[in-house]
Amino acid sequence: MSSSGPTIAQAEVVNMVLPLVAIIVTSFRLYCRVRKGRLWLDDLWATFAMIFILGLLVVDWLYLESYDKFPQGGRVALYYMVCVFFYAVVWCSRISILLTVVRLTIPGTLRRVLIFAQMMFIIAWAVLFAQVWWTCESEPGWKTQPRPQCDLGRNVAIAQIITDVLGDTILILGPFRLIYKVRLTKTQKIRILAIFSTSAITTIVSLAHAYYVLSDGGLKEAVAAMVETSVSLIVANLSVVVAFFLSMSTEDETTSPAPWTIASIVTFGSQPIRRRVRDPLATTVIGVETTTIKLTDLPETSSSGLKSGNTDEISLDNMEGKRSRSEVWGA
Repeated sequence: MSSSGPTIAQAEVVNMVLPLVAIIVTSFRLYCRVRKGRLWLDDLWATFAMIFILGLLVVDWLYLESYDKFPQGGRVALYYMVCVFFYAVVWCSRISILLTVVRLTIPGTLRRVLIFAQMMFIIAWAVLFAQVWWTCESEPGWKTQPRPQCDLGRNVAIAQIITDVLGDTILILGPFRLIYKVRLTKTQKIRILAIFSTSAITTIVSLAHAYYVLSDGGLKEAVAAMVETSVSLIVANLSVVVAFFLSMSTEDETTSPAPWTIASIVTFGSQPIRRRVRDPLATTVIGVETTTIKLTDLPETSSSGLKSGNTDEISLDNMEGKRSRSEVWGA
């Protein structure tokens, strides 16, 4: 066994274990959302990513283990299918994260920018696969190999690095302006930003994959691609999964809350609930899509909710004379 790279058996283990973990995490995310009746577009794209990674698992297994059972043309088709599913999982996961941020924003400039970024993600996805297609078709000699694998080369690697870094930078910086405008405790802001900043993990993995693409890594490239897809999908689900466990922890700690104790939990990405809200700074009634930070068990004289004004600043509405249970965003 060569120490220079993974064996077929090792590649098959990675191909089987990591996608299954990603599928389990995504299924749990969907369970949380269905249980609370808060499914939205970000969940739809996460579902697409889960379906695509399941397809990648099957096709990659056939490509690695059972390729000799197919005619040469079938083996080439398997390779192209691996490429199709790879890009589909990575970019569906990114779009899901982006839409999670979108659902947390109120209508305005930031929301429009994020929706435009989503369109750019879809275009990048299409262009990257088209680039793989024309690169491989321009040099068809690889199609005669026993296990066909195209040498994607420098241009594909550079394009992947640029799009991955730009895409993940948007996913990391997008929530910063949103959180900056929200009046939360420093701990809550750090917690939220830490979760969304996990997109940096995807960037690191994608750079490793691009390196193996550049160096014609063979099985190393295949393993790195599977790691990138699995990590991308797992990261896309973190905001929902972490919020679920945080809410459970907070509920356990506040089963018998003191009369003047504020117990807060931070959750993310609720189903956009259409509410008629009168803006105190405007003369018309506006519809606001709310999404999550949930404050529970507020004291009777506690003040705090969200408001939106011309500066898009968000604060908490004052409430007196009654106990309140308010949602600033939606979980």
